[in-house]
Amino acid sequence: MPEPGTTAVVILLPAAAPLLEAARRTDPALVRRRLPAHVSLLYPFVPESALTVQDEEAVGSLAAGFPAADLLLEEVVTAPGFVAVTLPGLQPIVDTFRARWPGLQPYRGRFGARPTAHVTVALGADNPTITARVRAAVGNLLPLRTRATAVQLAVLTEKGWRPRLTAPLGGPNGQ
Repeated sequence: MPEPGTTAVVILLPAAAPLLEAARRTDPALVRRRLPAHVSLLYPFVPESALTVQDEEAVGSLAAGFPAADLLLEEVVTAPGFVAVTLPGLQPIVDTFRARWPGLQPYRGRFGARPTAHVTVALGADNPTITARVRAAVGNLLPLRTRATAVQLAVLTEKGWRPRLTAPLGGPNGQ
């Protein structure tokens, strides 16, 4: 489990919440609490104690360089202990953020050097039968439309994740 002070740069996707609910109905332990449906751009990001104004400005600047986007979630993928829905439409922004901070290893290397943009639906689904149930439940909800409108820098506290910075995609006007 991550420690308080851990940070993440994410795009929240509230319309994808039903995917997490479907996994939670199968097994509540598979869905992380207090973290809404999202795509991680950088996790873990710079620890909160080391974050600089320049890091925050760079997050805002990079977010401003991408327009808000309508997205279609269509494909469920699985790996041992993991169920997700891919979002290839967000891969360019994921790659741009990772290129800006090349020393940060996404997911501490758990999914390789360049994991695809995805919404994590379930973690810890080590039983193949449970994985298949989650995959089927989530698959029944697809395709699902959502909209990416902002990048959020979030910090883990003792009480859960809290936003530190929200930067609209496309700049202040979301263009």
